[in-house]
Amino acid sequence: MTAKPLVRADLAMRPGYHSPQIDVDVRLNTNEAPTALPAAFHEALHDALDNVAWNRYPDRSSWALREALAERYQRTPEEVFVANGSNEVLQTVMLTFGGAERSAAVFEPTFAMHSQIAKTTNTAVIVGQRSEDLSLDLDEVERVISEHSPNIVFLCSPNNPTGIVDPVGTVDTVLDLMAPTNGLLVVDEAYGQFTNTSAVDTIGEDVPMVVSRTFSKTWAMAGARLGYLLGPAWIVEELYKVVLPYHLDSFKQLAGRTALDFSNAMDAQVAAIVSERKRVLAALADLPVTAWESGANFFLFKAHQMPGNDVWQALVDRSVLVRNTANWPRLENCLRVTIGTKEENDAFLAALTEVLSA
Repeated sequence: MTAKPLVRADLAMRPGYHSPQIDVDVRLNTNEAPTALPAAFHEALHDALDNVAWNRYPDRSSWALREALAERYQRTPEEVFVANGSNEVLQTVMLTFGGAERSAAVFEPTFAMHSQIAKTTNTAVIVGQRSEDLSLDLDEVERVISEHSPNIVFLCSPNNPTGIVDPVGTVDTVLDLMAPTNGLLVVDEAYGQFTNTSAVDTIGEDVPMVVSRTFSKTWAMAGARLGYLLGPAWIVEELYKVVLPYHLDSFKQLAGRTALDFSNAMDAQVAAIVSERKRVLAALADLPVTAWESGANFFLFKAHQMPGNDVWQALVDRSVLVRNTANWPRLENCLRVTIGTKEENDAFLAALTEVLSA
């Protein structure tokens, strides 16, 4: 028998990134939008598809989509990079600025894919810790940068899985700390539209920072896998040297452009989710739980007297699925819950009340 090819030694024993999917009535575990884009979007996209030359490669530069995004953010198309979800955006950044003998800094707990993608691209990961209340500790950020001079620093605001929004001024402070290192600051704003602060206005040709966003959450397009980055034109140019040719297919480009024509619908859905988030968090105040304030479309909580794994299983038994983070570092007994429709949120609250009173 022929010997099996060997996987890279640094990858061989590494677990992948997984989010369990279970057949339940209420699924609140993956931070998806609770409702789809309006029927008019589907009709417009259907009509536009008739004009796609499927026998031809897609526009390699995705220029029309980049123009549309640039207009929304009052940037130039040269400052926009688009890819297959924000994960490919971040992977391309890591392939361009990370790699062997380079490092990336993360501050835990945060989005697991930052470390996962860094390690997959053979980039060393430097782990800093957040404060006891899970907010970003700028003293710790300063320590990590001064001791390790990472090539890349990840910030995530609102942070996943905590939902915490970094205070205004955080990005400027971190950029000042990074100035001697010639490093790149990556601000992950996958949930940026659910809060009122953003690093986008800080972007400039002389600012070594990029901001990553996605169509999956606010635009209700998780099924399309479409993400984008805003940053200095010279960085975007470097990213397009690295990404595979024709990586973004014609359908995604068209779907993204069409969705941008329905900004009012997106804004309305975001407002509805924010309103529901406030309502659900207010309801949790009457239960024996600790819940963190959130600027995202999800929130983190833990029960006072019941192990998180038991709470998670009891909710599943009542056909409600949330994200089990109870065994994650620094998140002992915590669970993360996506904001769904009013009916889904009521079902979660009823199930949780029953579980905690049993």
